[in-house]
Amino acid sequence: MKTDWKNNAERRKKMRHRRGKTLAAGCLMMGILILLAVFAPLICRIDPMQQDLSAYLLPPGSGHPFGTDQLGRDILSRVFYAGRTDLTLMVLAEIVPFCLGTVLGMLAGYYGGVVNGLISLVTDTLIAFPYYLLVILVAFFNGSGIGGIFLTFSIVGWIVYARVAKGVTGSLAGSEWVEAAKLTGYSDFRILFREIFPNVFPQVLVVLMTDMASLLVMIVTLGYLGIGITAPTPDWGSMIAEGQSFITSAWWLSVIPGLFVVYTGIGLSLIGDGLADRMRGGMG
Repeated sequence: MKTDWKNNAERRKKMRHRRGKTLAAGCLMMGILILLAVFAPLICRIDPMQQDLSAYLLPPGSGHPFGTDQLGRDILSRVFYAGRTDLTLMVLAEIVPFCLGTVLGMLAGYYGGVVNGLISLVTDTLIAFPYYLLVILVAFFNGSGIGGIFLTFSIVGWIVYARVAKGVTGSLAGSEWVEAAKLTGYSDFRILFREIFPNVFPQVLVVLMTDMASLLVMIVTLGYLGIGITAPTPDWGSMIAEGQSFITSAWWLSVIPGLFVVYTGIGLSLIGDGLADRMRGGMG
């Protein structure tokens, strides 16, 4: 029995170590990427918009570490500045859906009844609507660019947070300590945001990491289709699309920005997995 206790303790220790490594690896990857994006003006000696037709489609080398494109623009500068654009948009576009979805989900889970019915009706309706069709409609009526991305994701992006927040809140709303708080005279506002929210936040934070990766894919996809971030602003999606015609002769035009997209997705996924593992370990 003593041996079993030691073995369980050793397994828990190894699991905590693995969780810490996963989260640390994700934070390190994203930290490096954020530093490259923030300090792009200091790192890159060439303007990302600067054209030099004499440097047409140069392969990666000493003068241009990531090569140049069909207009002689430096790929290193463009991919770092594109990171600034895409990462900033990814974070800012999550703020409204994250806050709105969390609040609505908590209200639905806490009050139930009519409130839950109305919020569930809206979420079910929006989920049934094809996502990229909505993107195209918004782009058609609102025009392509950053504004369309913000508007589209604000309309549908909050649903996933609402569902998670509703589930956690609903499981806590009938608990003894919530009932005791009501009998003590605490207002619903205080119970929701002082007592229940600390339990909801870790769950929606994990969802945030995963959802940011999905949003980045959407941003890149829209840029690739030409209805996202508009030229001449550097964007990973538009860079991949521009390099598609030269994929056999100048692979670096599409491959390098594509690798940055994959790198970002892996970093965010590792952070999400690390946070989820830590929560499971805390609950265990």
